[in-house]
Amino acid sequence: MAHLQSTWQRALQPDGPDLRPGPSYDGAWLSAGSEHMHFADDHGPRFKPNPHFSQWLDPQFITPESRLLIRPDARPKLFLLQPEDYWHAPAPHPENLDEHFEIETFASADELIRACVAATDSNLRFAHIGEAQPGNEPFGESNPQALTDFLYFHRARKTAFELAAMRTASDVGARGHLAARDAFMAGGTEFDIHMAYLAASKQTDLELPYGNIVALNEHGSVLHYQFQERVNQRPPVSLLIDAGGQYRGYASDITRTYAANGETEFADLIRLMQIHQDKLIDSITPERTFADLHTQMHQQLAQVLYDAELISCSATAAFDSGITETFCPHGLGHLLGLQVHDVGGHLANARGEAAPPPANYPALRFTRAMQTDQVFTIEPGLYFIPMLLNKLRSEGAAVNWTKVEELTPFGGIRIEDNVRVLERGVENLTRDAFARVAS
Repeated sequence: MAHLQSTWQRALQPDGPDLRPGPSYDGAWLSAGSEHMHFADDHGPRFKPNPHFSQWLDPQFITPESRLLIRPDARPKLFLLQPEDYWHAPAPHPENLDEHFEIETFASADELIRACVAATDSNLRFAHIGEAQPGNEPFGESNPQALTDFLYFHRARKTAFELAAMRTASDVGARGHLAARDAFMAGGTEFDIHMAYLAASKQTDLELPYGNIVALNEHGSVLHYQFQERVNQRPPVSLLIDAGGQYRGYASDITRTYAANGETEFADLIRLMQIHQDKLIDSITPERTFADLHTQMHQQLAQVLYDAELISCSATAAFDSGITETFCPHGLGHLLGLQVHDVGGHLANARGEAAPPPANYPALRFTRAMQTDQVFTIEPGLYFIPMLLNKLRSEGAAVNWTKVEELTPFGGIRIEDNVRVLERGVENLTRDAFARVAS
């Protein structure tokens, strides 16, 4: 809480080395957000609060329409909606937070908004942070970019509290992954594997940080494969599972790829990809840009393709000609935290100056310099995607098409770990979690 107070003090009233462009503010209103209904329906998706709000308060305590007032010279004041309602169980009241927050509860949203308006001094300058919705006008300038850029940039570096939450989220994910692997090895369907993951991680579908990707065989070549087949159309030979855990609003994001038969060429290719990922993780150093590490990923992938005899040219030629971009069309990784694809990845500094992705890697979500206590994913991939391979074949690329066709039924490979940057090396939250839950 002291860290958040300090960060927001500097954000609202910038001074010294953290000086940002734009005006100072006397305070900020954070809105939790609203529930939204599906079209022509009386229910909608699960409510997900404003992540700025979730940084201050565990999401289990945040109800729609609630507001938080942040002032540089006072404790935050929480205006919490707790309606009297026999249709739904009430959200729990925040525990042990009275020393950190002023808390006032309201039975109706109208009553809450009136109290918020009354607490807003019209002679002061406020910013409103949250989704646009009617009635926000009294609460100040909506999402001023200089202010949000500052907050996004600093959110990348995690506090000890946040790291503890992310380690727990990693344990949750690791338990699910081990159960999913066992279900796959037992011949389970995508649906069976997904259900095994949920049971072992003790999460419902609604509690997942993102929808599980459970892809058997050629489905592994669809980067965000969204289905879970109930019947195996043919014997499972490979599994790519991308699934995470969540704790106190913080996420883990983990991918593993398995071969049903450990003696196949596809299994050998997984082993090469693991070495590939290890080298990338070993290359992480503070102040090096992630965009540079992404380029290294493609250079190393070219060597993997060469070693696996998937190309008929040198690794250097494969990289220079862009062949690797067909086999891995996504970015190496992204910031992770309150959001799975966390914000601020394209900011060069807290002043909002941009660090855009290279022109030939437009999907790269993270480009800025790596810094200690940042947490991000490292997820190199190698896929056999027919629509991209067909284009490469039409261009006459130096590819061993016979071997590519043999491996296409296996779909693809992605190995994803979540790492924290240290002064030297990293803390690998994912591998540490697998070691803990397996012991």
